[in-house]
Amino acid sequence: MSDLPEAVRITEEGPREGFQIATTPVLTADKIALIDALSATGAPRIQVASFVSPKRVPGWADADAVVAGFAPKPGVTYTALWFNPQGLQRALAFKDRLAVYGSITVAASEAFSLKNLNRDRAGQIAAQRENVAEHLAAGVPVTRVSVQAAFGCNFAGDIAPAQAIAAVAVAMGLAQETGCTIERISLADTMGWANPLLIERVVGAVRSRWPEQKVSLHLHDTRGLGIANALAGLRMGVADFDAAVGGAGGCPFAGHPGAPGNIATEELVMLCEEMGIATGIDIDALIAAGHLAERVLGRTLPSALLRGGSLTAFRAKARAA
Repeated sequence: MSDLPEAVRITEEGPREGFQIATTPVLTADKIALIDALSATGAPRIQVASFVSPKRVPGWADADAVVAGFAPKPGVTYTALWFNPQGLQRALAFKDRLAVYGSITVAASEAFSLKNLNRDRAGQIAAQRENVAEHLAAGVPVTRVSVQAAFGCNFAGDIAPAQAIAAVAVAMGLAQETGCTIERISLADTMGWANPLLIERVVGAVRSRWPEQKVSLHLHDTRGLGIANALAGLRMGVADFDAAVGGAGGCPFAGHPGAPGNIATEELVMLCEEMGIATGIDIDALIAAGHLAERVLGRTLPSALLRGGSLTAFRAKARAA
């Protein structure tokens, strides 16, 4: 337990993740209302939208209107996602509201790359080389390496740690080739194949090869191991996580409709705070935002904490007794 961080940074991805797979249309005003509610929780970073093709992801056809409409709160960093030059230009139009930076994204599974982006490994590397050039030409730094399907794949099966490391190495090599300064390596359990031992092995291998890099985990709770995997990451000293309020979200191209999505932010916050790891997030305000997310999305979200509630009221009652 000696490697537990004193504090963690959680990026709230509920808006971007949740709305991209909404089964019914969500009003722009409701998307904005959820972002504003999340801004009031103390979340340090919120990913608010995807600048992607409305044909591929119709849930984000209104991304520009959403980004223009939410109320930025001082101290909160807002980000968005994009995959091509058109998306980059849309993001740059809001650089007064968004933190705009680039990532080099590869998949440890070529089968997933084909399913998600319609590119094989060579095609993805070529596309990322162009992606980096476009960002640098626009004056946008490329600061992150992101590896999708780093722990397993519904289409390719088990992903050995060596495969994940090889994917990181490809991306880091491209960063060195193009002169990018990488600040963080993000490992994504895109389809919920990770387990605590695998988290330890992959994170440990990344740390051994790139000890100067911070590691971030993007975990899904597809098969119920999300919070256990987060704990394994914490014990490895990981201090940067992505999560989604209520457990909303999931990749629309991952092949498991109806399964739980990302780990629930409120469950991650409770895990950390109960273990003495600071998050800066008000858990009760976050639970309230989770209930709002359920109303906006029109469905019950998988978070157990939305049903059970926090321990705040029970502790207050015990103190008063």
